[in-house]
Amino acid sequence: MKKIKSFIVATMTFALVAPVFTACSSDDDKTYENIVSEYTVNDEMVAKQKAQSKKDVAVLLVAFGSTWNNAFQAFDKTKAEYEKAFPEADVYVCFSSDICINRASVGENVDDEGNLVKRDYYEPRYLLHAIGAAKYSKIYVQSLQVIPGEEFSAVVASVKKFMNNGYVANAHLDDEYLAQLAEDEAIFLGMPLLNDPEVDVPEVARQLNALYSSETQDGAVAFMGHGNPDKYDTFKANVRYTQLEETLQAINPNYFVGTVDMKDNFKQDVMGRMQDKGISSGKVYLHALMSIAGDHAHNDMAGEGAEYWDPDEEESEDNSWFEYFNHKGYTATVPVVGNHPQGLLELSGILNVWIKHTKEAEFFEDAYHSMYPEE
Repeated sequence: MKKIKSFIVATMTFALVAPVFTACSSDDDKTYENIVSEYTVNDEMVAKQKAQSKKDVAVLLVAFGSTWNNAFQAFDKTKAEYEKAFPEADVYVCFSSDICINRASVGENVDDEGNLVKRDYYEPRYLLHAIGAAKYSKIYVQSLQVIPGEEFSAVVASVKKFMNNGYVANAHLDDEYLAQLAEDEAIFLGMPLLNDPEVDVPEVARQLNALYSSETQDGAVAFMGHGNPDKYDTFKANVRYTQLEETLQAINPNYFVGTVDMKDNFKQDVMGRMQDKGISSGKVYLHALMSIAGDHAHNDMAGEGAEYWDPDEEESEDNSWFEYFNHKGYTATVPVVGNHPQGLLELSGILNVWIKHTKEAEFFEDAYHSMYPEE
């Protein structure tokens, strides 16, 4: 978390003197221009895509985001797989994180040839606005979150605001179009990966075991998810990590599932559960239980060296899982493909669970009221 923390501190400092949020870049004007022109850019981008494809269905994939090249490649692969699964639709990808959006948009990353690459993802509300302005007759909004937690609730809020058409001062979405979407039940919400404990958790466990069962014959396998702090545990979604561990351990007792942000399920808690099962040494294979392998996977999980280990605060969140387990008598290993850890979107069997959720997506209003029955 070191890189993201330093960026957040710098951003907070800058925010005291600047009215506009900018990315980590010396080219403030470029960043400002990008932000204030998002309506135009998105309307033109979506309108152009629809004019070329002549398709009347849109699929909007909503991720938290990332600043890592391998994560961008994972999103590209996901988009391509969705285009195969939904040949009748135009597929768009957006980020909910301002930090990730802005750092991608000013070209902080390079491609495999070392060239700086600018990528425009934007917030869900901007893509929804543009999709609505383009008058798609059917819209699927698919959450790429793992659990129905805090970030998923933000996705839901974005769609609700879109349907209410009340969040844009100069919106050119007309009430007749939005009413028609509602009347035709034509806007759908796809749920996160581990939405259903009876269906999704067993299927994800089965897919993970198919990939990593050989590692359980050689040591323990620990998955690192994100999780939410107690006060942000929307829909009490943290329980999915516990349920996944229990389901995996019914297959093989050497599986463990922890997080970086869920109380009583940090790396030290994972180690405690290992020791309770008599696993006090040996190999520990570490995998990211996140949609992409971004900052958390590269730093909090796989970070190596003195920068990721403070012997005076062994349980500090700044100490990586890799260093923690190595300093606790285990031999930690982070399997990589293409020189980086894998995120869940890069695993075809897991990605297919998300695709299935999109195909089975509920009409938004029905999904919303099932989550918020009092409203």
